[in-house]
Amino acid sequence: MSIISLENLSRSYRAEPLLEGITLGVDYGEKAGIIGANGCGKSTLLRIIAGREAPDSGRVVVARGTSVAFLAQNPLFDESLTVLDAVFVASNDTMRLLHDYEAACHAAASDPQKLSRLADQLEAAGAWDLETNARTVLNRLGIVDTDARIGTLSGGQRKRVALAHALITRPDLLILDEPTNHLDTDAVAWLEEYLRRFTGTLLLVTHDRYFLDRITTRTLEIERGRVQTFVGNYEAYLEKKAEQEAQRAAADEKRANLIRRELDWLRRGPRARATKQKARVERAESLVSAPREEAARHVEINVAGRRLGTRTIEMTHVSKRFDGRSIVRDFSYTLKRGDRVGIVGPNGCGKTTLLEMMVGRLAPDSGEISTGATVAIGYYDQESRALDDDMRVIEYVREESDSVPTADGRTLSAAQMCERFLFSGPLQQVPIGRLSGGERRRLYLLRVLMRNPNVLILDEPTNDLDIPTLVRLEDYLDGFSGCLVVVSHDRYFLDRTVESVFAFEGDGQVREYAGNYSATEALRAAAPEAPVARPVRPAPLQPAVGAAKPRKMSMRERRELETLETEIESAEARRKVVEGLLAKDSSDFVRTQKLYDELQTLSRRLDQAMERWSELSEMPQ
Repeated sequence: MSIISLENLSRSYRAEPLLEGITLGVDYGEKAGIIGANGCGKSTLLRIIAGREAPDSGRVVVARGTSVAFLAQNPLFDESLTVLDAVFVASNDTMRLLHDYEAACHAAASDPQKLSRLADQLEAAGAWDLETNARTVLNRLGIVDTDARIGTLSGGQRKRVALAHALITRPDLLILDEPTNHLDTDAVAWLEEYLRRFTGTLLLVTHDRYFLDRITTRTLEIERGRVQTFVGNYEAYLEKKAEQEAQRAAADEKRANLIRRELDWLRRGPRARATKQKARVERAESLVSAPREEAARHVEINVAGRRLGTRTIEMTHVSKRFDGRSIVRDFSYTLKRGDRVGIVGPNGCGKTTLLEMMVGRLAPDSGEISTGATVAIGYYDQESRALDDDMRVIEYVREESDSVPTADGRTLSAAQMCERFLFSGPLQQVPIGRLSGGERRRLYLLRVLMRNPNVLILDEPTNDLDIPTLVRLEDYLDGFSGCLVVVSHDRYFLDRTVESVFAFEGDGQVREYAGNYSATEALRAAAPEAPVARPVRPAPLQPAVGAAKPRKMSMRERRELETLETEIESAEARRKVVEGLLAKDSSDFVRTQKLYDELQTLSRRLDQAMERWSELSEMPQ
């Protein structure tokens, strides 16, 4: 049975058809991934389904009584709201109650009586599961300061707040547009597992191929305004797509052979042709003149490189602090020719700061950074800061260069390069401010590559780029002869492109691991306290026997400690409620036994959590 039905849906954009005559249904409990090139209409389709945008024609039918939560690609908020208000925006009585309870818990001087009263109301509303879910979501998405104003947050922080709201409401229909953008790899892994367990219906747009493959049960591909459905996850989609392309190629070859035979027949001359049936002539002519299906267009990346000398970028004992907190501590590394390095770590740990120092945008507090004379850096920053919304696409490209040498020895004009990056003639005249998020990032990538860099530094390159573009970027990087440094939360992209990983592990410490992202995670999981890894800098002298210092808390243990504190607080509050209910009334034996069993379970969980909390809290920070 369908929870959503689309009936002959159409929508135009920039006076051109974007979605044409789409008719489909999504069943209860399905998890559907939507894929397609940037600008094909993925986000538009989600907005229409969520009721945030109207179609030009057709309609969307949502089953009566369905609750819907929508995460936009670029969420809009009232900037005067606090984070708490935005997360628990009062869409119903339960959300209002959760908002009041969380506000009371976070109050500087909490009122025990008010907390108890709100806890009783949560119990009566059967909302404790929602409260526990809310605590978990906020903690795993790194939302700590709930008193902060939305207007003070970065774009990434706002996206996490909007994602938290969508997940906390536990809707029947969850619509997510690029939910992994601005999440670190740990948060992406957690969200993946969360959505695997989600029992409602999910509509999802994401470029993260591991994420798609492990969550979705159906794939919807948008191409040339139409939607084609493939049953199964992303791997199943690829298999069926390959079969489809092979069948199409065979059909094209068969058609070409038939045309060749018909042309031979037509060319035998008037005398021979006059003896044939008129229908045969008409068939031959229609076969020759019949339009062929245009192949899908994809980005072509074929820019030339330039020579790189032996000296590249050398960082020696580099340190950086912000607001008294160590971001990068005593980091030393010399980038070697052919290096392919990935950088991972939690949000806010210092990944972008390290890149900004490498490219010279930010000075270190101490240490030295030297750059070789032949180094030409292409820096693809996370915010696409070089984009000017008022400039037209072609003007922005020509500002870099009027012509670009390619790897095959040719020279292309700025307009030809735009065409290769799917900016056709009319689109080249469009102001940048009118481009979609994915088109903006693709244009920015073009500008960076036009510099013919030999050291390519990419900060979150997968944000907003479509899968076809990522595939071609990965192919380009396979043959890239220079140095590559990538910050990314996209596990698939890291596995495809890097050969070693720098991991931020707390307090400004950075450790290097051999291998790609999956190899790094395997090493860390096998021996989290003593990983098999190459040190980024020479190891310090060992202390004398008997003078060894206790091991410092790792970043993973620090996050575990924060999680435990949240769990303990929530369990203690719930235990207090259960004890109160047991004291009030014991006449209902079945209810009393159920409460008693819950109390025993809570007590055991608290004992285990407190024991681990004590162990961690005694470790040096």
